[in-house]
Amino acid sequence: MEYKSMIRVRMSSHDAHYGGELVDGARMLELFGDVATDLLIQMDGDEGLFAGYDRITFKAPVRVGDYIEATGEIVSVGNRSRKMTFVAKKVITGRPDVCESAADFLDEPVVVCTARGTCVRGPER
Repeated sequence: MEYKSMIRVRMSSHDAHYGGELVDGARMLELFGDVATDLLIQMDGDEGLFAGYDRITFKAPVRVGDYIEATGEIVSVGNRSRKMTFVAKKVITGRPDVCESAADFLDEPVVVCTARGTCVRGPER
């Protein structure tokens, strides 16, 4: 059985961490953590624990007003471990040059971050 998950989130002013309303890369990892939780619940019926990332690549900037679609899938299953891959794409970009609420839907989403990680399932019930 394939296990996949997706969430879409708009980056708000609360997410801005740097000048130019740039969003901290750690925010993408937070989204990946939420996707991983969903995947673990689908597979094991438990939130489990995130053990760690073995690869993270930041590919493009994310700013306030951007909509990020974070996806993940389980690619390998051990006795207790679940290896996962993640991709975060910008699907809508804010247009503060037009006005505060303006945005453009991107015909081609922009990959902003990719990662691989390992989670472990929770205790037996």
